[in-house]
Amino acid sequence: MQIYDYKVVKINADVVDGKVVLEATGPLSIAAKPMINKINAVFQEEKPISATDDKIIFSTWIPEIPGPVFNRLINSQIGFSLLNKRIPDQVSVGVTPRCPNKCIHCGAADMMAPNNEMTVEEIKNTIDQALDMGTYLVTIDGGEPMVRNDLPEIIGNIDKTKTTVSMFTSGFRLNDERAKALKDAGLYSAKISFDSTDPEVHDKFRGRKGAFEGAVEAAKAAKRAGIMTDLYLTISPYNIDNIDDLYQMAIDLDMDEMSMTGIIAVGNWKEHEDEVLTRADAKRLEAFHKSKNSTPEGPRVTALPYLMGPDMFGCFAGNRWMHIASTGDALPCPYTPLTFGNIRDKPLTEIWSAMGKHPAYKKQSMVCMMRDPEFRQKYIHTIPEGEQLPYYVGPRK
Repeated sequence: MQIYDYKVVKINADVVDGKVVLEATGPLSIAAKPMINKINAVFQEEKPISATDDKIIFSTWIPEIPGPVFNRLINSQIGFSLLNKRIPDQVSVGVTPRCPNKCIHCGAADMMAPNNEMTVEEIKNTIDQALDMGTYLVTIDGGEPMVRNDLPEIIGNIDKTKTTVSMFTSGFRLNDERAKALKDAGLYSAKISFDSTDPEVHDKFRGRKGAFEGAVEAAKAAKRAGIMTDLYLTISPYNIDNIDDLYQMAIDLDMDEMSMTGIIAVGNWKEHEDEVLTRADAKRLEAFHKSKNSTPEGPRVTALPYLMGPDMFGCFAGNRWMHIASTGDALPCPYTPLTFGNIRDKPLTEIWSAMGKHPAYKKQSMVCMMRDPEFRQKYIHTIPEGEQLPYYVGPRK
């Protein structure tokens, strides 16, 4: 099927032996070939969530193929590959600092201002600006987004012809009624966080009794409402040995995907620099990713330490990803406490331009810079006692 048609390049997609294969034609097809080959290399070792003759859903992280949002993805990839054009492919938006949990591994704990929350109109304006810049993946984040009763309105305001909309949640208050309202508003996927298959261990990580039961019920409610579900894992030395059990839970809950990210020594975990993933751990997650995606059974797997690591696409922070905190401050990603401006004071284009001029973000890093001691030593400011927003740009004092 033809999935992209522009003046100088056309792209077709076929499903061969359960794998998606892209092919480019047209005057720019030769120039686009390296990009197509890289995407095909990923597609060949992975399975899509679903594929028919007229529609492919590869991942909760990728727009439906074909479609206007996937066209924007291709435009972004062509612009980045051929013109070295920086586009914030992904924009995550913290819609609230409020959260019922007290997670021992919360990466945003130091970045929350309890009484500073963007309005619906401010969120809409911010996302509209991002879409004008080429964004095709918007993720709603927190705190816990589900504490906002106006969340369907926030999601309903987003132009679904330009972006997919996903949401990170612990599952709090995500019942059938609210899931239906979010589906009606246009929510594409719910990324529901789990830490363990053991309710007691999960609740201990979350700092709230009943968190595990709520997450399970949320996954079921989202599935019943027709929202794609992603079992989202923060992998640490404490649960990396349990990923097979967690994958089985994703199967049992009939989830569409299982995504894994590696814990970073920030927020509540900032004093645990010796309790993060090693390079050997990342290779282990890569092997798990490839193994599970090589068979047609079960949910697809997305191991972000692999896909956003040195062997694949590198880190997107500040180069292809921007995070807007609940305060309106714009950061390279949710885990990097460097602000480049506030959307209440500056246009997003100006903020994005300033980010690209910073020495650390002039070119894309192939590794997560928050795992780089030199980067942290040079740019991350030690938080003075009592300070709630550790946003800082410049050398360490």
